[in-house]
Amino acid sequence: MIHKIVLLCCAALVGNSEELPADHQWPQWRGPHGNGVAPHADPPLQWTENRNILWKLALPGHGLSTPVVWGERLFVTTAVPFGEAIHVAETHADGAHDNLDPTHRLHFVVLAINRRDGRILWQKTVRDEQPHEGAHVTASWASPSPVTDGKRLYVSFGSRGIYCLDLDGKLLWEKDFGDMQIRHEHGEGSSPALYGNTLIVNWDHQGASFLAALDSRTGEQRWQVARDEITSWSTPLVVEVAGKPQVIVSASRRVCGYDLSDGKLIWECAGLSRNVVASPVAADGMVYVANSYDWQAMMAIRLADAKGDITASPAVVWTLDRHTPYVPSPLLYDGKLYFIRHSQGFLSCLDAKTGKPFYGPQRLKVISDLFASPLGAAGRIYLAGRGGTVLVLKAGPTFQVLAQNELPDSFTASPLAVDKALYLRGKRFLYCIQRDEPGK
Repeated sequence: MIHKIVLLCCAALVGNSEELPADHQWPQWRGPHGNGVAPHADPPLQWTENRNILWKLALPGHGLSTPVVWGERLFVTTAVPFGEAIHVAETHADGAHDNLDPTHRLHFVVLAINRRDGRILWQKTVRDEQPHEGAHVTASWASPSPVTDGKRLYVSFGSRGIYCLDLDGKLLWEKDFGDMQIRHEHGEGSSPALYGNTLIVNWDHQGASFLAALDSRTGEQRWQVARDEITSWSTPLVVEVAGKPQVIVSASRRVCGYDLSDGKLIWECAGLSRNVVASPVAADGMVYVANSYDWQAMMAIRLADAKGDITASPAVVWTLDRHTPYVPSPLLYDGKLYFIRHSQGFLSCLDAKTGKPFYGPQRLKVISDLFASPLGAAGRIYLAGRGGTVLVLKAGPTFQVLAQNELPDSFTASPLAVDKALYLRGKRFLYCIQRDEPGK
């Protein structure tokens, strides 16, 4: 096999015998294989406020991070304001617009929740601080998603630090890389990636950008490589190519592949515009990157041929220059690539190998504003809109709506599924959606 995704090497049973292997969990941003798919989950098709809601929980503060799940626990981050309002100097970055000022000190909080009944098992404040920069009105100061290997939990609050906790909330180590300088002060968002005992942190900003590898057990830095990059928000992806792991980072000037062992650059490719938010996805020897800001772009790259500068080379198997995603990351499901046009209510589906379109951009009609990335589970696609609507589509080459679900909330964090449950983090509540059982 030329390539496989191995974001988590802890696939064996961890903890008690009731826990499942890693690909049955949701251990990181974009799921166990990094492609947005819950391969063993079968969540509900339909729900309302009065049907198929197992529990809902009002989380403290505000955050947009997607929760992760291991065993019976769900982990999520948030930022909780406290104390008196604090004056903020008018020193916004060039081009800042539609931003929230950091008018309070914030508790930066990690929570563990019993995923069966919604009880908060523990709540840990890892830092108290007033953010040094603002954030866009659609963003938050707790946007990066955690990652876990079933032994430890890794959490990034960006400029407020990287933290490792055990699954009972004990702080094991922390790392502070200083303050990021985010373009337009639109907030921080890149999540850490985990491979074995290596934690990868992407630090692209308007200052000195770099990619760093930490020992996940101790927090000690293994390597750090400088990057000629401006701000990006995408999360690194770790894949194996010919048996060797490499880190793929999608960004403005170059998409790059690095050797996980020492940070050496393996390949690079130009073609994306500024403000890269969508994370790459990969399968069957290919990686797919996309964005939509100054211009629209998507590239399919054959990893076996990716050496040196591959811009416009045969290693770039196909490209697309329209209807590509901005905020939501693509979904790669059963050989098909699903993606949103910019952040709008249009969905496209392509053959991932050839780039041949099956459909799209198909108007979603009831969803017009969409930041959450698509979820694939049980032959279905779940699309969560910022207006509270979640569409469920049939996965496959034909556009078919199976269900339309409404909740009085707003969904920016991406949906996830484990076992028979769907989890939705809204602006107001965290929901566990599971089929009602007779007698319960």
